[in-house]
Amino acid sequence: MSTAHLSAPSIDPEEVAYFERLAHRWWDTEGPFWPLHRLNAFRVDYIRRHLCAALDRDPNAERPFADLRILDIGCGGGILSESMARLGAQVTGIDITEKNLQVARMHAQWSELEIDYRLASVEQLAEDEAGFDVVLNMEVVEHVEHLPDFLADCARLAQPGGLMVVSSINRTPAAWVMAILGAEYILRWLPRGTHHYRKLVRPAEVAHGLGAGYRLIHETGVRVNPFNRAFGYTRWKGVNYMMVWQRRAD
Repeated sequence: MSTAHLSAPSIDPEEVAYFERLAHRWWDTEGPFWPLHRLNAFRVDYIRRHLCAALDRDPNAERPFADLRILDIGCGGGILSESMARLGAQVTGIDITEKNLQVARMHAQWSELEIDYRLASVEQLAEDEAGFDVVLNMEVVEHVEHLPDFLADCARLAQPGGLMVVSSINRTPAAWVMAILGAEYILRWLPRGTHHYRKLVRPAEVAHGLGAGYRLIHETGVRVNPFNRAFGYTRWKGVNYMMVWQRRAD
């Protein structure tokens, strides 16, 4: 598909333009996405442990996600999608920017991984296809418009009993200081404009958006050490957080 990007109510054109400008840097581990590469190893461990616990699988197996249909929303250049594929999953990655998908497809081919990358929005996918075993909603919700509608569409994508993993940045003064002022303007770990305070998402807003059809089975705060740039777990969810939700089987 030659369309540069999609149009949907949840899509912010300014966010699309921002990531289009950076598309060629996705797999540069020393470039503007280096924090995402560091975070990816951390979040893959979290996903692996908690999905295996919920689905009664062995987290130490070489391919613990074998035969699982996993959807990666906002897959970008494919960093998380490839990690899931290496663990045995049948991965579908969707993004709203064709440039990101071009990078993702080329890297998957180079890595000899079969991943179904699509130019699609959650609105489209919710209409056309659902029934995924796992939906990954990682570092996405803070970039969308009309959050309640977006989450309602996401909620339709997992099959009954399926799982959704959400990670984002809380909308608190501490998050503004650390994730925006600190990371973008002082430490310059991220390009300025990566995040906008008004779009940051409180955990309660995720719960409200997913609705009564989902139950929370695990949550944790995430901290980063500014000296060694290492990620770790914390009980405090005032800045970054990750959550695992399960769709009720009714």
